[in-house]
Amino acid sequence: MSHPADTFTLYDLRIEVIATDRPMVCAHRAGDWFELHGEMLRFPDGQGFPLYPLAALLPILPAKQRPTHPADWMTTDAEIACPDPHCGARFRITRTGTRTFRHDEVTLVPMPTSAREADA
Repeated sequence: MSHPADTFTLYDLRIEVIATDRPMVCAHRAGDWFELHGEMLRFPDGQGFPLYPLAALLPILPAKQRPTHPADWMTTDAEIACPDPHCGARFRITRTGTRTFRHDEVTLVPMPTSAREADA
């Protein structure tokens, strides 16, 4: 997929709570979910999400948004355990689509001249 030098593509993600054979002790339930579109987290109306599992997931999500090599674990591994060692929940991260962004839509820092010229 070819893009002008000032654009990039990110995956949209859906993060869903899945149950295991161990009980869940945090405030999430099997089937709860949220989505990440670009930099925007989107939760269903009326559904919250516990802070500590969200804090554990946040560093992983930007990496899951980016294209990765097929052999990279970031591509193949889709389930993350709840950070509470007593909680049996897992969070399944699914790539659901892509969005293309322009550099100047997401930052005020100008593109380096060499990057702009590479597309010419």
